[in-house]
Amino acid sequence: MPNNLKNEIEILKKEKNAIILAHYYVDGEIQEISDYVGDSYYLSKIASSTSADVLVFAGVSFMADSAKILNPNKIVLHPDSTADCPMAHMVTVERIEKVRSMYDDLAVVCYINSSTDLKAASDVCVTSANAVSITRALPNKNIFFIPDRNLAHYVSAQVPDKHFVYNEGFCHVHENMNVDNIIAAKKIRSDIKVLAHPECNSRILDQADYIGSTTGIINHVETCSDKYFYICTEIGVLHQLEKKYPDRIFYHHPDDVCQDMKKITMQKIYDSLKTLSPEVKLDKEFSEKALKPLIKMLELSE
Repeated sequence: MPNNLKNEIEILKKEKNAIILAHYYVDGEIQEISDYVGDSYYLSKIASSTSADVLVFAGVSFMADSAKILNPNKIVLHPDSTADCPMAHMVTVERIEKVRSMYDDLAVVCYINSSTDLKAASDVCVTSANAVSITRALPNKNIFFIPDRNLAHYVSAQVPDKHFVYNEGFCHVHENMNVDNIIAAKKIRSDIKVLAHPECNSRILDQADYIGSTTGIINHVETCSDKYFYICTEIGVLHQLEKKYPDRIFYHHPDDVCQDMKKITMQKIYDSLKTLSPEVKLDKEFSEKALKPLIKMLELSE
């Protein structure tokens, strides 16, 4: 990391009263210059309570959009507006309306990995960290969980008293993980522990010793006496794992990469702070509707 660029970013942050929020999946050097690093739930909490005037979001578009929804009067910057999440668009408002017409007692539970118009059409947002507890707390019998099918099936197994309607969305990184890589690792090290994100397909989850959010995975290692771990989520999380637990050995397949997350670079963050662009702009009507399920998520999580 060029020290001069890092220093220039720090100077700009002070000048603009700005903070950088980074998801675990961006490159390690970005995590190192950020004020807050975490999963979607943690970053949503920070975005809802910060006193900063400018929020720079190092992540994909739905994360920056969520920060703007929670802070309509603040400047929210997304250093690369093309950094998107395909899963965030894998259901339509028309599909939501159709499912609503089919069930009287229905809650539309929207994974935060979704576009603003989908949030606006939903009853509550969730993250992988709180999806089970929030879904369980809802009074509704029927749950339409959007957009991720893998997380939906994981949650339904934990909340068997509710009836789930599934959508066919998925995260391409987690969906395409190959179970043969885990089996091969277990043959080499019989004592390896497999930690998996619930966005993974069922073949991966069936091999897992622990299933949880990125924060859950990081925290779980601390509770273990084990030394060897196979990590089933996007490769960026290794930065925090190796930093926090230098005495542990982490295995990971090099193909498990979200190229959109990697679009955020030091230079783009510097340029974004310098020019206060690209700034996130959202439709006011959709933003106001999308705020309600986000606020409900934060309230139910408490």
